Amino acid sequence: MLALRYVYVLALVVWLGGMLTLGALVAPTTFQVLQATEPVTGRALAGELFGATLARFHYVAYAAGLLLLVTLSAMRLLGPRPTAFGVRAVIIAAMLATTLYSGLVVLPRIDAVQQEAGGLPSRLAAADARRVRFEELHQLSTRLMLCAMGAALILLYWEAREQS
Repeated sequence: MLALRYVYVLALVVWLGGMLTLGALVAPTTFQVLQATEPVTGRALAGELFGATLARFHYVAYAAGLLLLVTLSAMRLLGPRPTAFGVRAVIIAAMLATTLYSGLVVLPRIDAVQQEAGGLPSRLAAADARRVRFEELHQLSTRLMLCAMGAALILLYWEAREQS
């Protein structure tokens, strides 16, 4: 049982830590450094780099989500039922669903808008439909990740509380 719990917490921390690291460190640092280094092309390079990093992270998140569901279910089957098992399972499923939607639907749409705009939508007029669409998709991507982060924090709190 301890091994299952360890894997569960590890998967949760990898997913949550990855989201926090991407949002709080990787994205702002990437844009800041590349724009300062390459004033003309830095923003485009930063967008490409962060987009590729985020796309790869989604695979880590998918694996972590599946691992959370599997280990939580195994704990239920092999030992005493985890506190609020159903609620936890729904939270994990919702996290996984939002992450799948982000990675499989939103990110490809962002890429398509960027290609259609010929690179940087931010260089287009503020009223340009492509720029507006890009900004909407970017906000949606951010909100989906924030929802997953909030849910992960709830699950982590549950684990910490259960041990006290």
